[in-house]
Amino acid sequence: MINKIKKIKLLVMDVDGVLTDGKIIYDGDGKEIKVFNVQDGYGLVLFQKMGLKTAILSARSAPAVTTRMKDLKITKIYQDAYPKMGTYKKILKELKVKEDEVCFVGDDLPDLPVLKRVGFAVAVKNAAPELKRHADYVTRKKGGQGAVREVVELILKKKGLWRKIIATYI
Repeated sequence: MINKIKKIKLLVMDVDGVLTDGKIIYDGDGKEIKVFNVQDGYGLVLFQKMGLKTAILSARSAPAVTTRMKDLKITKIYQDAYPKMGTYKKILKELKVKEDEVCFVGDDLPDLPVLKRVGFAVAVKNAAPELKRHADYVTRKKGGQGAVREVVELILKKKGLWRKIIATYI
């Protein structure tokens, strides 16, 4: 697993169930509301600060996702990407990365084709059993509750970059 992680240059994530807890909430006007974990977000900021890239690959589309991901300066944001495989191939080409340089974090069946292709496949704790069976790593935390931060820290630590981050705070 360590050798797989050391190759990672790009972190690709689903949104609902990964960066959120999977709930879809509508307000009284029918506008979708999403709740994002601030530690996940800051982890993504740190990941990018270390020169690594990030991408969102979601089958759904929501203005809240666009707003939050732009706030975090996510490298690429792809919504309405269903099935996901075509867009995944586009991401590889646009960001000039190989499959073994990609970590993908997913939670449900639409993520499975991508999960099976990447260098480091991650399923969140509350993912569908089929994803867990094909994952290199299953998070201890649930989607929307720090799972992405857990993955970010794992990658940065195994790549020897976490110490650089901590040194800036000491």
